[in-house]
Amino acid sequence: TAPGNSERTMPDKRPGDALLNPAAFPEPKVRPNNPNFGSGPCAKRPGWTGDAISDAALGRSHRSSLGKAKLAEAIDETHALLGLPKDYLVGIVPASDTGAVEMVMWSMLGERPVDICHWESFGTTWYSDAVKELKLEKVTNIKAEFGVLPDLSKTDASHDILFTMNGTTSGVRVPSLDWIPADRTGLTICDATSAIFGFDMLPWEKLDVVTYSWQKVLGGEGAHGMLILGPRAVARLESYKPPRPLPKIFRLCKGDGTLNGGIFKGETINTPSMMCVEDYLDALRWAKSIGGLPALLAKSAANFKVLADFEAKTGWLEFLCAVPEHRSNTSVCFKMKAPSGEPMGSDAVAKFRKLLEQKGVCFDIGAYRDAPPGLRIWCGATVEASDLQALTGWMEWAYAQVAAA
Repeated sequence: TAPGNSERTMPDKRPGDALLNPAAFPEPKVRPNNPNFGSGPCAKRPGWTGDAISDAALGRSHRSSLGKAKLAEAIDETHALLGLPKDYLVGIVPASDTGAVEMVMWSMLGERPVDICHWESFGTTWYSDAVKELKLEKVTNIKAEFGVLPDLSKTDASHDILFTMNGTTSGVRVPSLDWIPADRTGLTICDATSAIFGFDMLPWEKLDVVTYSWQKVLGGEGAHGMLILGPRAVARLESYKPPRPLPKIFRLCKGDGTLNGGIFKGETINTPSMMCVEDYLDALRWAKSIGGLPALLAKSAANFKVLADFEAKTGWLEFLCAVPEHRSNTSVCFKMKAPSGEPMGSDAVAKFRKLLEQKGVCFDIGAYRDAPPGLRIWCGATVEASDLQALTGWMEWAYAQVAAA
């Protein structure tokens, strides 16, 4: 039976009796070099030390020539690494990916009906904010439960469409952008924070707005968001004045209604951390040094394969997402089974994670608080496949301890 099928039975080579014998699974001798497998903030790039930020413009104004140069470099190198169209703009904005999404919603939505597609925690927040905070009247709720991708063909190309490219908390991704027509009249707004740099998002022209944060695939620090605008999004900003007051940190236009182009040259709305900026620059340089975007995508895919191969031979681990094409290869989410084949309870799952933490071999892999009990293991490019391979041995050991209790 294919991996991910909820009706799969325990493989013959892993009978229930063996699972109840911890002696059959001694502590592995190989430990992950980096035990950080959390989904944000994520592991630093391989080889990272504090020396990576030794050139940070600490104690200097972000508006100084040095500060501006570093911010502009971060923008320019991001544009180049992603291979964005020349007329797409990149800006650094406040409050991580959340801030980037919210400033877009408050600044752009309301001009036409909105379709919001969501299947995990953050997308559900965007829907809730659109209805309860912005009080938009024409909102179509296109949703699915954890582990399932909704039917994106239900979207209307004459509406604005807001969606999450990768459900960080559900392990479900959008496999392609084929459902977005090139001749759409509405905007596509894509929360890409755990997708960008992790899997193919082409063609960029299908996406009018893209948001993300530094703390995911590139292993940067929190608090700063990235906003990518295509020409259709810029046109919306300059032609539509939303019927609501906008806080300063949400304002993308100047007083005359034209785009504040300085934001996309490094003139940030508020004060950024120049230490975090330097760290992001280091991540961009590392990405370029290993081969750029293709290398980042290949690393994430190879990391995912380690866990997919492990899941395929393990009777007690199962992808939360049953459709292989929809499985995230960055935030990989699993359910766990008891030796009886029934779902493992939250207390037992917590004990499993605690054992790994106590041994210092794995941190921060618990399912998100809104998700079903289980595991969420990060497989972005800053994680090494060899560390994931080592982790699987420790997972077998920890499961044997819990199963026998």
